[in-house]
This record gives sequence, structure tokens and C-alpha cells, in this order.
Amino acid sequence: MAAVNDFKTNIDNACRAGEEFSKVFYETFDKRRHVLNKLYLDTANLVWNGNVVKGPQEITKFHDNLPHSEHTLITLDCQPLPDEATQGQATVLVTTSGTVTFEGNNRMKFTQNFTLTNQGNVWKVASDCFRCQEEE
Repeated sequence: MAAVNDFKTNIDNACRAGEEFSKVFYETFDKRRHVLNKLYLDTANLVWNGNVVKGPQEITKFHDNLPHSEHTLITLDCQPLPDEATQGQATVLVTTSGTVTFEGNNRMKFTQNFTLTNQGNVWKVASDCFRCQEEE
């Protein structure tokens, strides 16, 4: 029974971390993009619609070249990754979907996956994968 309770606690903690991080991330992306790099590890990578970008400075340059945006989250799912897969490092997979409007463009659907890792009681992005879902 203790193992079940520990697992449930881990899921609850992952969900809380993912929800809090997502709120900060999208608010920062839409309103203070110039400090978005502080949310990424030095070794982070971003895959944006198939384009690979490595490191927080390059990720910042990439984001800075995007038009102003407004994100609306529709779904959010979080789960802790097992210690066996992360050498005991607290790590959470966060999956989001919603809509985004980039200035001068129509609103479109998107999905985004973050792998977050805890660094000194702060959650940082280790990996970020964003994909627009164009309407047919």
C-alpha cells in the first residue's frame, strides 16, 4: 500500500509542478519573452516544427524572431519519469495543447511537450518540442 501512496504522491507533485511551470512558461512566452531563456537548462534543446535549436541563448534568438503571441491552453497532462530512466533526478514530462495566435496570423492549434528537471528546487526545461497543427 505504501508503494501505491508514494506513486500517487509522485503523480500529484508532478502535476502541481507541471501546472505551475506551464502557467509561468506561457505567460513569459507571451509577455516577457526576453527572459524565457532562464527557464531552460544550459544543455536544453528545442524542436520547433522540426527545427532543432540547442542551448538557451540560441533558443532565445529563435523565440525572439517569432511574432508576438497569445497562447490559450486547452489540455495539460503531467507525469513523473521513473528514477530508473533519470538516474534518480526528479524529472517530469509535461504535455500541453491549445491554440496560439502569432501577430499577423490566424489562430492555430498546437501541441508542446516539455521534459522538466528539478535544479535546486527550480524546474528547468531539458527538452522542448513544439508542433503547430494546421487545419485542413
